[in-house]
Amino acid sequence: MHLLVVGLLALAAVRAVLGELPHPAACVAAVVICGVVYAVGTTLPVVRTSRRAAALWLAALGAAWLLLLVLTPDAIWFAFPLFFLQLHLLPPRSGLLAVIVTTVIAVTGFAVHQGEFNPAMAIGPALGAAVAVTVVWGYQALYRESDRRRALIEELTATRADLAAAQHTAGVSAERDRLAREIHDTLAQGFSSIQLLLHAAERALPTNPENAARYVVQAREAAGDNLAEARRFVAALTPPSLDDSTLAAAVERLCTTTGDRHRIAVRFRLIGTPVPLPTAREVAVLRIAQSALANAVRHSGAASIDVELKYDGFGVGLGVADDGCGFDQDAVTAHDSINGGFGLPAMRARAHAVDGTLVVDSAEGRGTTVRARIPHADVEPEETHE
Repeated sequence: MHLLVVGLLALAAVRAVLGELPHPAACVAAVVICGVVYAVGTTLPVVRTSRRAAALWLAALGAAWLLLLVLTPDAIWFAFPLFFLQLHLLPPRSGLLAVIVTTVIAVTGFAVHQGEFNPAMAIGPALGAAVAVTVVWGYQALYRESDRRRALIEELTATRADLAAAQHTAGVSAERDRLAREIHDTLAQGFSSIQLLLHAAERALPTNPENAARYVVQAREAAGDNLAEARRFVAALTPPSLDDSTLAAAVERLCTTTGDRHRIAVRFRLIGTPVPLPTAREVAVLRIAQSALANAVRHSGAASIDVELKYDGFGVGLGVADDGCGFDQDAVTAHDSINGGFGLPAMRARAHAVDGTLVVDSAEGRGTTVRARIPHADVEPEETHE
C-alpha cells in the first residue's frame, strides 16, 4: 500500500512538472500535502485502534486528494488506495458508502478535466472500486475463518489436555483397582491363612507339638507362596501356579492346599476336556476360585466345599459350593459398598473384565454357591450371559 501511494503521487508530480498543466507548482504542493497526511496517519497507532481517529484521518486525506484532483486529472488513480483504506478502517456499511462517494467524485473530477462525460469514463473507477471491495471483503472473510480456526484449535488443544488428564486419572484408577484386587486375592488371603495356621499351631503346641510343627511348616509354605505372588502382581505377570501347569491342575492344587491347611474337606471335580484359554481368562478363573475358597474358609464355618470346573463349547464354568452358614446377600453387598470391600465386587469385576458372568446364591443357614462363566476369546459378550 505504501509503495502504491508513493508511486501514484510521484506519477502525478512528474506529469505535472513535465506536462502542460496550468499550475504545476500548486500540483506538486498538493502532492506533498497528500503524502504528508498519509505518512502521519500511518505512523499514529490511534488510527488503527479508534474508528473515530481513522474517520478523521480519512477525511483529511480525502480533502487533500480533492485538492489534488482539482489541479490534475492524474489524481483519479489515487482513489484506488483510498478504496482499500476506507474499507479496511471504517465499519462495513460506512466503508462501502465511502467507496461509492469516492468513485463518484473521481468520475466527476475526471469528466470536468476532460470537458465532457461518457459512460466509458466510469468504467475504470467503478472497476477499481469493485476489485477493492472484493479483495478487502474476501480478506476479512479469510481473517474471520482463520480466527474461528484458531479458536477451534485452542478448544481442541484444551480438550485434548482434558482428555489426557482424564485418561491418566482413569489409568491410575484402573491400576489402583488391579492392585486392590490382587492384594485381596493373594496377599490378604495368604496372610489370613498364615494367621489361622499359626493360631492352630499355638493351640496345639502344649498338647501336640508334632501337629504344631506341621502347622508352622504350612504357615511357612504359605508365606513363601505369598512372597511369590507379591513379586508376580507387582510385575503384572502370570500367577506362579499357572506358569508350568494347566488351569485345571492349578485349581485342583488350590483345593488340595486349602483342604490341607485348614482341615476342610475340599472336593474337586473336573467336567469336560480342558482346553487352553487366553492367559487373562485363566487368571480370572483362578483368582475367582481363590477368593471364593478364602471366603468360605474365613466366613462360612463350612465342613466341606465342592469345587467344579466345567469345560464346554462356551468356555469354562467354575462352581464353588459350601455347606456353611450362608449370608444375607443384600446386607453383604451394602457393607462392601460402604466399607470399600473387595470380596464379591472383586470377583464380579474379574468376571466382567473378560466378558464373563458371576452369580452368587446364598441365604442364611443354607450355605453359599458361587458360579462363574468365562467364555472363549472368540465368543461375543452378549453370548456370555446365563
